[in-house]
Amino acid sequence: MDPTPGAPAWLVASWVTLKLAGLTTLILLLLGMPLAWWLAHTRSRWRLPVGAVVALPMVLPPTVLGFYLLIGLGPDGPLGRLTETLGLGTLAFTFEGLLLASVLYSLPFVVHPLQAGFASIPRPMLEAAATLRASPLDRFFSVVLPLSRPSLITAGLLGFAHTVGEFGVVLMVGGNIEGETRVLSVLLYDQVEAMDYADAHLLAAGLLGFSFVLLLLMQWLGRRTAVVHG
Repeated sequence: MDPTPGAPAWLVASWVTLKLAGLTTLILLLLGMPLAWWLAHTRSRWRLPVGAVVALPMVLPPTVLGFYLLIGLGPDGPLGRLTETLGLGTLAFTFEGLLLASVLYSLPFVVHPLQAGFASIPRPMLEAAATLRASPLDRFFSVVLPLSRPSLITAGLLGFAHTVGEFGVVLMVGGNIEGETRVLSVLLYDQVEAMDYADAHLLAAGLLGFSFVLLLLMQWLGRRTAVVHG
């Protein structure tokens, strides 16, 4: 439920941020699982190029990705012309466009943990399930997903945290529209630009604490998994 009209700016930005991060993480888990499975097991010659494309947001300056997305989503871009033809208008400076940018920008932070988890599953376990006449889909849900649960949790947490921390891509594609595309990182930038350091300190400290807690949680889950399998 959206914040009520007249709500504090930090509350509105928090709602937009959490909605964006939650939807981005959900989409990435759904799309990332088949992609990560393919990358973990394929022998195709396209594996390396596709893997490089997936990893590209990790080394590409966010403003570069944001710039090309802004051009592509604009009225003269291919995606912009497509969405206008479909009667959806252009996605630049909208929450939907921001969601698309976030999915692309956070893609490797979800796919890579999933890929590592899928690659670590012993092949004899999958072969044993196959001898019991389990279909590929059944093997995936009954064997792969339970064994990959730590990787799934890590991928979800990383994708969520990375989306919360976005700035360059967010500002380029979504702009700074209150209640629509202004997330916490953009609000912090606004506060610093306005020299409102008191509120900026509070917001920055909150984001720092949030990131720290998520990292602690991931380390705790990693140690717990190691103990269980040790």
